[in-house]
Amino acid sequence: MKNISVNDALENLSKSKFRSRFHLREKEKQYVYEKGFDVIKSHTDDFINQRLSPSVIPNDGKQTPMKGHPTFIAQHATACCCRGCLFKWYGIEQNKELNDKEKEFISSVIMAWIKNEMIK
Repeated sequence: MKNISVNDALENLSKSKFRSRFHLREKEKQYVYEKGFDVIKSHTDDFINQRLSPSVIPNDGKQTPMKGHPTFIAQHATACCCRGCLFKWYGIEQNKELNDKEKEFISSVIMAWIKNEMIK
């Protein structure tokens, strides 16, 4: 994994035409308000463990929906949607199970993006 801070990651992503087009809509913002950040963080961690962490993901590149949950949108905005994007943007090796440090970094990037979106 590259040695990069969450803030640097968000700055780099903001320069991507594709990544910067993702935003939370009012519906997703309302969901975050209703559930609270702790619940959203728990959902995020669950999605990472189920959809990104395994060493082999049969549908890699297609496992993250484009809508339906604030975390899904954030995953696309932060390039944490599949193992290919994680490798390209963060240098996280493919075909190996994510370690705790990698999972926590991914979760931190996603949650920071969501928090930034909530104040827009």
